[in-house]
Amino acid sequence: MSEKTVTFAEHVTVPAIGQGTWYMGENAGQRQTEVAALRAGIERGLTLIDTAEMYAEGGAEEVVGEAIKGLREKVFLVSKVYPWNAGGEKGIAACDASLRRLGTDHIDLYLLHWRGNIPLEETVALMEKLQQQGKIGRWGVSNLDHEDMQALWGVDGGSACATNQVLYHLASRGIEYDLLPWCQKQRIPVMAYCPLAQAGRLRSGLMNHPVVNEIARQHRASAAQILLAWVISHQGVIAIPKASSVEHVKENADALEITLSGEALAALDSAFPAPGGKTRLDVV
Repeated sequence: MSEKTVTFAEHVTVPAIGQGTWYMGENAGQRQTEVAALRAGIERGLTLIDTAEMYAEGGAEEVVGEAIKGLREKVFLVSKVYPWNAGGEKGIAACDASLRRLGTDHIDLYLLHWRGNIPLEETVALMEKLQQQGKIGRWGVSNLDHEDMQALWGVDGGSACATNQVLYHLASRGIEYDLLPWCQKQRIPVMAYCPLAQAGRLRSGLMNHPVVNEIARQHRASAAQILLAWVISHQGVIAIPKASSVEHVKENADALEITLSGEALAALDSAFPAPGGKTRLDVV
């Protein structure tokens, strides 16, 4: 397994590619295939698993819970709370429900799924209480832009945030203008969701772009592997692609072994340049 890893606060190190679970748990007929894929990923070192109470309204957490039975000590478990549950007793109840579905007594990293109407102060207080109760190890956020992170840092205890999970892929590079450099300066890992642009569905042409495919040919790799290798070539960035089959999990894991040359990175940068100014944070 590659040494490509990312370190959270308190020296917790995880592989630079994890496993996403968005859209899992929606089809009972796919459940065992999804469980098998997650377990295969754990076996191949993709030990960070990301889920949320939103995904299939808890169904994805149930799939994860089944997948990690007997393997919990190997897994760095991430889940997310709805913004309307991110405070007070509703937050305690939401976390307890996630723990039940996941079949565990603690979540390693618990995220605010996106910023809502509950004040950040209340969310930070909730996270601190959950930590005190031993229900979560660390906490972080998702879909917060640079301005939102400044607001969080202005809240007492807000700088304990351990990560920001945002949409990031080769054709969506807006975070590189201010958010990613700021997180890197603060040594806050960024978790990239949809690193393959949902297999190209978010940006048509990405998976079959001639530059991407030529680099893939040179590496004897797939286009998807090149896109993952590009995402994790950035300091402190973790890619969390969804893979609902064992075959795709193997492909994702093998992407950890790919190191893109300066020439390849320059070619990708030329084909998909980063915006020259501030752009609105991409959210799906």
